[in-house]
Amino acid sequence: MQRNLPVPTANREPASNNRYNWPSALSPTFKKMLRFILIFLACLLLLFTLELLQPVQANVILPFTTAIAHASVWLMRLFDHTVIARQNDILNAFDNSGIEIVAGCNGVEAVLILVSAVLAFPAPWKHKLVGVALGFLAIQTLNLVRIISLYYLHAWNQVWFEWFHLYLWQALIIFDALVFWLVWLRWLPREREPAARAAAP
Repeated sequence: MQRNLPVPTANREPASNNRYNWPSALSPTFKKMLRFILIFLACLLLLFTLELLQPVQANVILPFTTAIAHASVWLMRLFDHTVIARQNDILNAFDNSGIEIVAGCNGVEAVLILVSAVLAFPAPWKHKLVGVALGFLAIQTLNLVRIISLYYLHAWNQVWFEWFHLYLWQALIIFDALVFWLVWLRWLPREREPAARAAAP
């Protein structure tokens, strides 16, 4: 007669709940990051699409670019009376040599990137509006420096003009938008700490 003996079973430790807790613990942060990225990309797509529309180009972008050229010339004439503005051209009054401010040189793209980042970040609207206004001024101030420097670089050395125009200044304008956005984030009021939980008995 066969005797039934208990079959030994391996002692299994209960699965640690912590093994599966880290995704749920990070989910609020992950959701905020995902929300920011999606809103940022949506704003970029919307704003750049609007910028390319012909009515916007004719009634907003081109007049703004012309205003940038005249503002640059106004500053330059403080120390150089040979420069003139003709629509969106900055020219030497004697030989008509100079530069033309076109799309990509008016700082609009950097402003749109900054506006998208500010709008995508969860913050009170009054802080967003302040960020957009001050960011616009910061980018356009540096853009005026870029335009003035490119005018004189063009007159001095064509090789240096191309290098500064295509590489250095393009990167600096975008970097300016990034730095301002980071400063704006630091300026935002911090979220209040949650109320302290009652002590466990």
